[in-house]
Amino acid sequence: MTPQPPVPPSSLGSERAAIERLLDANLDRAREGLRVLEDWARFALDRPDLVARSKDQRQRLGRLHQERYKLARHTASDPAAGMTHPAQAERQDGASVLAANAGRVQEALRVLEEFGRMEDPLLATEAAAIRYALYDLEVDLLQAGRGGDARRALLRRCHLYLVTAPVQGLEQVVAAALAAGVRLVQYRAKADGAAALPGAAPHDRHRFAQASALRQLCHRHGALFLVNDRIDLALAVGADGVHLGQDDLPPAVARRLLGPDRLIGRSTHRLEDLRQAVADGCDYIGVGPVNATPTKPGRDPVGLAYVGQAAAECPLPFFAIGGIDLANLAAVRRAGAERVAVVRAITGAADPGAAAAALLAGLEAGA
Repeated sequence: MTPQPPVPPSSLGSERAAIERLLDANLDRAREGLRVLEDWARFALDRPDLVARSKDQRQRLGRLHQERYKLARHTASDPAAGMTHPAQAERQDGASVLAANAGRVQEALRVLEEFGRMEDPLLATEAAAIRYALYDLEVDLLQAGRGGDARRALLRRCHLYLVTAPVQGLEQVVAAALAAGVRLVQYRAKADGAAALPGAAPHDRHRFAQASALRQLCHRHGALFLVNDRIDLALAVGADGVHLGQDDLPPAVARRLLGPDRLIGRSTHRLEDLRQAVADGCDYIGVGPVNATPTKPGRDPVGLAYVGQAAAECPLPFFAIGGIDLANLAAVRRAGAERVAVVRAITGAADPGAAAAALLAGLEAGA
């Protein structure tokens, strides 16, 4: 093997200077972006807890912003100084500014992590720790700015509703559906279903961990995340609301516990159930099961007739549910359903993302 010639000292010095300038620029970028998040939490959200978390991350970086990095700065020779992008003019609300700056900080932290290993291992380690903490902070900031009106507006735009099942690789399944365009997900983990999944722990610690991960995943995609039945779990993970069955707590009790800004959905099996759910102040209605389904063993399907009744009378968004897939979607649409909820059509698909995309296309084609 031919030995490589040594790098001239001047080249080493030039590279080190470049890395110091790069670290300085990304420390500035990360600290500026964190200040945007901090001020949004302070002035728009009035959330001292989120202010404190943003400030802590900013100050941790500030303590590592060494004077030698600042002295290496040379803005006049930076070819990208002052460069802008048309996307910056498209940010029309606080949430989009928030998301853009969180992304900016995450990118800067990644650069600090990679190049810091060569020049400043302590900075690299801290940048990595802050980057992971920022993922949670971003989700909490976005959720804090999502009031009841915003949630209900997004709900009205949702036409495909994914209800989870206890399958292996659930996070990957949900991630694929979200990437395909699904914007409404319900976490359903009944005791019997959790126990049926090999290797799954049917206890609340497992459910809390899984629901927390899915909530973060949904909010990063701008999607609503609901929890089936469990109001305590929904509150614990910061979900956007709950879905209640006919045998669950009354919606009035759920509203008292959840407050006015979170969503409440209700399963209904006949017109009388639907009318009661509307009177109870629910935000959306589940109509079904349209077909026989193993998700609801022992329950007789209501068929398409009830879907037609709901379409004629329901003043709220309603989702037809129960054994709906691409093969029978057109018939459900003809019966009057603009929105459908599915379980196995996505969670049991070989390619969940493709299945979700096909269902969305079918709903759009029937619109």
